[in-house]
Amino acid sequence: MKILFNLKHYLYSGLREVLVYHHNSLEFRAKVFALIIAANRHPSECEYNHVYEAGMKIYKDKDRVNILILNTREYVKKVHDKNGLSLDDLVEDIVKEVRQISRYAFKIDISLLHPISECSVDEDTSTYQIRMIEFLDRLKKEYS
Repeated sequence: MKILFNLKHYLYSGLREVLVYHHNSLEFRAKVFALIIAANRHPSECEYNHVYEAGMKIYKDKDRVNILILNTREYVKKVHDKNGLSLDDLVEDIVKEVRQISRYAFKIDISLLHPISECSVDEDTSTYQIRMIEFLDRLKKEYS
């Protein structure tokens, strides 16, 4: 079973654009979730459990939700490993995509982001995440 999962993950990572329906939309949502999670230097499974719950509300498809979580984890890992992506870069990407494709503003669901900030045990981190959520809310209102 684990071999099958690893093979599936490898294929999805390598051929995501070809294999995943509405790949760009899913990538955008992963960036939004990753922005909030990556603000916490030591995220726990709590954050990803909230992404799973949010994904099920959005997609109602476990495979698609698993891809969302994998993409979100990849973005968070890139930010934390300083692998060519920072929180500022993620913000710029999100703003750029919303400006180019205004319907993406409707994909920012603030009610699904707030529970993620509740996972943080550090008050400063939680406050930072809440400020990011407020920024995303302003962005959404501006472009929707």
